[in-house]
Amino acid sequence: MALTKEDIITLPNPHLRQRSKRVGHISSKIKSLAEDMINATLNWDESRDHEVGVALAAIQIDQPYRIIVVRNDLEDKKDRSFMTFINPEITKKEGVMTEDFEGCLSVPDIYGKVKRYSKIRIKALDLDGRQFRMTAEGFLARIFQHEIDHLNGIVFIDHIRDIPDAFYRLSEDGKLKSMDYEAVKQDSVLWE
Repeated sequence: MALTKEDIITLPNPHLRQRSKRVGHISSKIKSLAEDMINATLNWDESRDHEVGVALAAIQIDQPYRIIVVRNDLEDKKDRSFMTFINPEITKKEGVMTEDFEGCLSVPDIYGKVKRYSKIRIKALDLDGRQFRMTAEGFLARIFQHEIDHLNGIVFIDHIRDIPDAFYRLSEDGKLKSMDYEAVKQDSVLWE
């Protein structure tokens, strides 16, 4: 049975704070897990009018493995194809630190302005166990940094917890509205 958006865990689930395990052997179970991750992301995507599900880490479906899936076309909801990255590592951070909005399937309706490197180099294994390297820039670089953080038990709000004007909520009309920082600090879902 295909996984759905209901299988995506959200804060304050403590598993999101755990470090994921390296994949030693790419078995049929691991390949099936990658497919489950894609299905859960697409199901989430179908339920959202103003957002696109661009990536997911295995821990977000409560599987503590170092696997991420990233949508091939980050702006086209009709493109339902993804690439799988097993044991991904950032090998070099380059460029400038840029601040932009980030959201997360595990932090519903909350966005934040997070600083990330504008260019990174990564290495990973594909589903056939072949190692490859790539360079990512701009939004794609941000996605990799966000997802690899998940593999290390870090959620994007951890980068901005002490920045009063960094939190936003997505309204029903798809607009981002600044959140009251005092209310954010009192939200136990975000900080547990």
